Amino acid sequence: MPHDRSRRPGELVFVILLLLASLWLFWQSVLISGFSGLSTPGVFPMLASGVMVISALWILRDTAKRAPDGGGISRFVEQITPLRQVVMLGLVALYVALMPWLGFVVASGVFLIATISFLWRRNFFLTVGISALALGVIYLIFRVAFQVVLPRGTLLQGLF
Repeated sequence: MPHDRSRRPGELVFVILLLLASLWLFWQSVLISGFSGLSTPGVFPMLASGVMVISALWILRDTAKRAPDGGGISRFVEQITPLRQVVMLGLVALYVALMPWLGFVVASGVFLIATISFLWRRNFFLTVGISALALGVIYLIFRVAFQVVLPRGTLLQGLF
């Protein structure tokens, strides 16, 4: 890995968040059983999160040494949140919001058609066919084979 590369937009903030998360995980692992012995339940989580803290500190040291790449917030937004990711995030949020009302089958069908149409941009009928096939397989695996109760939705509950 070249050491002379500049720091990307948001990289330092991400590493700091990584360190904070590692420290929080270490604290949570200490709360499991403390430092009461080498065979206590919290030893492995403390070791794993301790390695995370040390790694995050090492990465933070290397990241802080590098000069920031120009561009500021506009470059950060351009690299971290391209339009395709923003649209997909919005579709996932809409899917989660609509599932209680539409139910799993209808919301998942609409979600699959919308996302495949957006990402693949092929024939609409082929997209609907692929979505229906995928939804059918998912339904058979979870509802029939594993007998998972899928959300029905309050909006369409009287129809089925």
